[in-house]
Amino acid sequence: MNGSKTVIRFFTIADYEEEEAWLHNQHKNGWKLSRMIPPCLYVFEKCMPEDVAYQLDYKNNAETSNYFQIFRDYGWEYIGRCLGWLYFRKPSSETDCKQDSEIFSDNESRLNLIDHVIKTRLLPIMIIFLCCVLPNLFRSMETSDPLADVFTVFFGVMALLELYLLIYCGLKLQKLRKKYKI
Repeated sequence: MNGSKTVIRFFTIADYEEEEAWLHNQHKNGWKLSRMIPPCLYVFEKCMPEDVAYQLDYKNNAETSNYFQIFRDYGWEYIGRCLGWLYFRKPSSETDCKQDSEIFSDNESRLNLIDHVIKTRLLPIMIIFLCCVLPNLFRSMETSDPLADVFTVFFGVMALLELYLLIYCGLKLQKLRKKYKI
């Protein structure tokens, strides 16, 4: 029996709750997360199936040593970091209530997380789209060079992909904001 496996799985910046649930299910099936390799590789180790809560926090390298100590004090195991996201887990047997299995104690902190993701990830992607991808797409469409057709296709695909991700993530983050703005 192999003691580890690597899984390719893509989550956007707005899919962190789905990623937490997926990691929880992996652990319930006997695979605990050992590390992440950007952008979408997850390395798991074989373990005893167990009910373990996984939680993600987005700090984008803004955490302090006190930050990690607070998590340790509340029984959270730090797994690692990937693209600004910090991964934590805690066995459900160590929780007394649902709130103990979550790293955010209130909706205000959840909203702060969403706002931080929007400001540091979604807005820069939008700026790149507006300042780099679209102008290059239009420039390649206006050029008569035969190689420009290749660039037009490339930047066209990039523009569609970025536009889709911007709309998907923007709408999903807005939906999460409404969910926690109670």
